[in-house]
Amino acid sequence: MAKLTHTEGEANTSDLRKQWQQNSHRPQSENLLARDAKAFLHQSLSTPCLSTIAKAEGSWIEDHDGNRYLDFHGNTVHHIGYAHPRLVAALKQQLDDLTFAPRRYTAEPAIELAEKLGALAPGGLSKVLFTTGGSDANEVAIRLARAATGRFKTLSFWDAFHGAGFGSSSVGGEATFRSHVAGPLLPGSEHVAPFACYRCPYGHTGPDVCGLACANMVEYVLEKEGDIAAVIAEPMRAVPYVPPAGFWKQVRQACNRHGALLIMDEIPTGLGKTGRFFAFEHDEIVPDIVTLGKALGGGILPIAACLAHRDLDVCGDYAIGHYTHEKNPVSARAALTTLQIIEEENLVERAAILGKSTMERLQASFQHSSIVGDIRGRGLMLGVEIVSDKSLKTRGNELAEKIFYRCLAKGLSFKLSQGCVITLSPPLNISKQDLDQALTVVETVIQEAEKSTI
Repeated sequence: MAKLTHTEGEANTSDLRKQWQQNSHRPQSENLLARDAKAFLHQSLSTPCLSTIAKAEGSWIEDHDGNRYLDFHGNTVHHIGYAHPRLVAALKQQLDDLTFAPRRYTAEPAIELAEKLGALAPGGLSKVLFTTGGSDANEVAIRLARAATGRFKTLSFWDAFHGAGFGSSSVGGEATFRSHVAGPLLPGSEHVAPFACYRCPYGHTGPDVCGLACANMVEYVLEKEGDIAAVIAEPMRAVPYVPPAGFWKQVRQACNRHGALLIMDEIPTGLGKTGRFFAFEHDEIVPDIVTLGKALGGGILPIAACLAHRDLDVCGDYAIGHYTHEKNPVSARAALTTLQIIEEENLVERAAILGKSTMERLQASFQHSSIVGDIRGRGLMLGVEIVSDKSLKTRGNELAEKIFYRCLAKGLSFKLSQGCVITLSPPLNISKQDLDQALTVVETVIQEAEKSTI
């Protein structure tokens, strides 16, 4: 079952974390937390856990002591909320009809899902392979790019996240998933600095004057290396960071000039989260390969997908993703029903509308705040950066952590990205009342922090 996730970059022994746990009313949870810590391998951002979960429904989660939290994190799986009744009913029916399909046998739900994704994706992205997780979907994408181009190198971005597998963590750029590995990671994994306009690594002061130096660096490396198989990237970084205007068009053109494929990792940003079904649609480009995951299983079952242009169907003589549950009818039914719910409840359009109003509210609330730096995002993936010095753009990690635990005490759970970015990622079908309640908590706590009352 899902667990409340503590802040990214926060040590498991954080004094603030211990203080919150001591002050919380959680007698039933303590025993489970102790058992969990004893049974599981410990790792950053996972075990030991922050709390327990006994119930998840809609936009809410509840621990074993009855404490309820609006979940604005959810590992980005809860686009349609938790335990959507239509999805639960569809899975119960599928369990009665067919529970498993051995590899080399197909099942109608899997075919329907592949056809549906191919129809939703633009530009000939009509060939599909399913995996059980996003990390594996990215592994398939890398294998496919190598096979199609005859090259082995990749180009990606520092600070990016593409999964925890060996290949996906190699092309990723987060130290948490790279620094512990003894010896070399996947050979040929080249990296450049990411787009990050508020904190431009190239020293520019904003997207209007940058000249797209970040995109120019991508082309520089493609030209110098000469044999890159693919550029793999998140169309919008989930921390979140929105690319500067024209960035992806320039990268797309550079890939075309140098014979590299473009892989878009839409695992956190796809399926309507940003107000478009695919986040890359904001930038008016089409990649050669796109990966989906997380919310694809409706917040119930794990399933991910690699979608490729039909011309890249070149691997028939060998395996690029030989997964036991490749065409599992139950997980396929979960994904197919999730897509139907997103379409029929107009959740993509809803994310765009609610995202716009939420952004406007956050900007109005914090335009004069001395501890709020950048406010950014698209759709219902938004970030509020906490700073200790606004003029110097100094990260306010310690203050952000205090804000996190204060919000948690008031019944709002979210993720801290990069140590200081309040990342708000609610379900696309969240009620307006719940959304307003969560934003009021954020506004109140930040105002308390600015007055040094927390």
